[in-house]
Amino acid sequence: MLEKEIINIQKKSLKERFLLVMAILFFVVYLVLGLLIIFMKNFPLDMNMGYRIAFGILLIVYSIIRGIRIINDNKD
Repeated sequence: MLEKEIINIQKKSLKERFLLVMAILFFVVYLVLGLLIIFMKNFPLDMNMGYRIAFGILLIVYSIIRGIRIINDNKD
């Protein structure tokens, strides 16, 4: 399974590999940002805790959607 993924990535052009790395990077950024907003004690913006949790969950859901799109686009 992992060998098929590695061969699939090696078939891609340099531009496609760069875009794949950028997509994975932003997936991680949105996920970490959502977790930071929820669990950070000294959050720099003055937000109600309910809004912080809702915004953090929204970012986490968005990162999951991006992750699913990365997996589906990488199955070529």
